[in-house]
Amino acid sequence: MNLKNMVDFLNGIIWSKALIYLCLGIGVYFSIVTRVLQVRHIKEMIKLMFKGSSSEKGISSFQALAISISGRVGTGNIAGVATAIALGGPGALFWMWSIAFLGASSAFVESALGQIYKVEKDGQYRGGPSYYIEKGLGIKWYAVLFSIATIVGAGVFLPGVQSNSIASAFKGAFGIPPTVSGIFIVVLLAIIVFGGVKRIGKVAEVIVPFMAIAYIIMAVIILIMNIREIPRVFTLIITSAFGANQIFGGILGMAISWGVKRGIYSNEAGQGTGPHAASAAEVSHPAQQGLVQAFSVYIDTLFVCSATGFMILITGNYNTYDPAGGFLVENLAGVEIGPAYTMAAVDSVFPGIGTIFIAVALFFFAFTTIMAYYYIGETNVAYIEKEGDTKYITIFRVLFLIATYFGAVRTASLAWAIGDIGVGMMAWLNIIAIILLRKPALICLKDYEEQVSQGIENPVFHPEKLKIEGANFWEKRIAKKNAVKK
Repeated sequence: MNLKNMVDFLNGIIWSKALIYLCLGIGVYFSIVTRVLQVRHIKEMIKLMFKGSSSEKGISSFQALAISISGRVGTGNIAGVATAIALGGPGALFWMWSIAFLGASSAFVESALGQIYKVEKDGQYRGGPSYYIEKGLGIKWYAVLFSIATIVGAGVFLPGVQSNSIASAFKGAFGIPPTVSGIFIVVLLAIIVFGGVKRIGKVAEVIVPFMAIAYIIMAVIILIMNIREIPRVFTLIITSAFGANQIFGGILGMAISWGVKRGIYSNEAGQGTGPHAASAAEVSHPAQQGLVQAFSVYIDTLFVCSATGFMILITGNYNTYDPAGGFLVENLAGVEIGPAYTMAAVDSVFPGIGTIFIAVALFFFAFTTIMAYYYIGETNVAYIEKEGDTKYITIFRVLFLIATYFGAVRTASLAWAIGDIGVGMMAWLNIIAIILLRKPALICLKDYEEQVSQGIENPVFHPEKLKIEGANFWEKRIAKKNAVKK
């Protein structure tokens, strides 16, 4: 069995229909039990994004949001949306919206849990699924398993998807060989990752808002220039999503499957990546960062992914494959699935600009995602190694840079398939954990809402009063404050 066949075999197991239904199911469940917090608390989410500041041990809420968005907004927003449309039809975009809306509640739960069970280690706040699995569930082996899966997934499998997209875009736009692009990415990345989480946070808070706003502005301009086509595109998306479109009616299952898969890959809700950055934030109550991270899912999918989808569909620059062979729609003969669809869309409105604009956008999107993957991997290495021992983090940094370079020079289809294994592994392990740990997260939300309703400006988290065990960081913080008062 060669590498491609082995990767396809593993993907068939990991990304079975069971995972698709599980992701949709927990999104529906958490939306119900949180009373649709993703709608009720939108105003609070936006307010909290810009509230608070960093400290010597933690980063600000906005920096945590920026790191999370770095992870969420990547090549999946450009190449991933194109892939979903190519294999699932226009209706896949609707299912990406659906999983984002439902996933915002899952993002709250996992990020709040990350804050509840975070720790202070080597002068930094650390947290994530491994920490809440051990402290909340008391299952050490499961926590270690998640850390290993995430080190392999975020540190080895996923960086290659991003670097491959950058290399492919640079080759198409500027004629730069993938080997040169790979070296450039690795050198730039090394300067940042060896500076630690503080440097990652500072770089992310500058680049992320700039890249997202510039990309959305370009999409809005194209939509305005084709404003009469918007109703037609909306109709195409909705009818295709429910099998009512004559052309795409036969691939309803593919629309749902690819929409959910690429939606999860893009917004990462429930995957277990968001809690790592969320845990590093300096906040007075875990629910605050949970709400901020819930909104990051909207930024990723409802804003950036929608921008890509509408540019592609409104200009008609896409192909949709027929599972039986050939094409259902072929508007771009001989064009490979991926960023080329988005490049062609922008080029059709601004000739000669599309390829360069998307290549530059893709660089910023994908590079910041690689930074976020590094931070996620490092946090899990830190979980496994003893306090004060950093040799494994140094080894991880070197392996991470090698994996990033290797991804830049391998084929796109293999890079995406390997990336899917990484996402799927983390998603399975984390979803089971947050289902089992739902009670502390829901108690945390209720406590926060009660304090806000009482007019308390900065709600404070008291785990003992709420009978939440294992939240040692918060217990120590409260005890320290009480000691100072005395």
